[in-house]
Amino acid sequence: MPNFYNKPSQKQIRRNLRKTMPKGEAILWRKLRNNQITYKFRRQYGINNVIVDFYCPKLRLAVEIDGITHEDPTVQNKDKKKTFLLKKHEIRILRIPSSEIFENLDTVIQLIYSECKKIDGE
Repeated sequence: MPNFYNKPSQKQIRRNLRKTMPKGEAILWRKLRNNQITYKFRRQYGINNVIVDFYCPKLRLAVEIDGITHEDPTVQNKDKKKTFLLKKHEIRILRIPSSEIFENLDTVIQLIYSECKKIDGE
């Protein structure tokens, strides 16, 4: 499937998203980068026509951080469409409220790691 991942037309968008990551995403990225939890994650990764916050290609796992803007019905509708598209392509999605990163970072890391181990063991 040509240009399914990281389409060249989205390159500048992905780059801008990486430069302007919300604080919660930046904190989580510091814990996910460089295989710190055994699994390699990429940030602001393009899959078909959407960009996910974090993606583990080996496990086909997307991690989305949902901040306060995700309470807006328009954004919730976009999230549903994104989830549907990812599931259609057999990509699992783990949604985490950004507040959890600030309040329970270790628990969030453990949740992501546990999900990775579960998928890896299947």
